[in-house]
Order: sequence, then C-alpha cells, then structure tokens
Amino acid sequence: MVYIGVALGGMLGSLLRYILSLVTANILNDGFPTGTLIANLAGSLFLGWFTSRLIEQKKLDAVWAAAIGTGITGSFTTFSTFSLETLLLLETGHIGMASLYILISVLGGLFFAAAGYKLGSKNKSRPGVGVK
Repeated sequence: MVYIGVALGGMLGSLLRYILSLVTANILNDGFPTGTLIANLAGSLFLGWFTSRLIEQKKLDAVWAAAIGTGITGSFTTFSTFSLETLLLLETGHIGMASLYILISVLGGLFFAAAGYKLGSKNKSRPGVGVK
C-alpha cells in the first residue's frame, strides 16, 4: 500500500508543480524560473512542518506519511528541474540571474525547512494542542 500511496501522491504533486510553473510563466513571463522556486521553497517549508508535526509524532499511518511526504511533496519539489533551469540560465549568459536563483533556492530552502520544522515543533509537548 505504501507504493501505491507514493505513486498516487507523486502524480498529484507533479501535476500541481506543472500547473504552478505554467501559471507563473504566464503571469510573469520574465525568464526567471519562479514556479520551480516557489514549489521548492513551499515544499521545504511544508516538509519541515510535516516531518516535525506529524511524522515524528507518529500521528499518521505510514501509508499516508509516505504518500504525502515522499509522493506529493517529493514530486512537487524538484532538484532536477532546478539544476536544468540553472544550467539554461548560465548557457544563455544570465549569470547573475542564475547566481541569484542558486542562492535563493539553497539558502531559502534551508531557511524554509527549518522554519517549517520549528513551526511543527511549536506546542507539540503540550497535551491537547495541535493536530490529532
């Protein structure tokens, strides 16, 4: 069942990322990979929170934890697309934009994962507070 959960979650997460990329490209149309950046930062925040709040506290069945954490979040965020978009920016001479993208992605991802984890940890030691 875990494999099915990851597969179904993966379909949903990749579809959400694709839609986000299309929407941001149509709105901004500036050549900067905003959709992937938003997906990766939001996914980092969510996965930090999700891990701290639900997985570590064993508040979810293993199938749901894998479906949401690995399936949806893992396919919503993407290192391969980040890498390719960075390479394309570099190859087209947008060195400053590529550097900014790398900096925001790496530092922002770490910051948002830590923030999500901290948010998930908040009040978890107090009985009756948080997700049940």
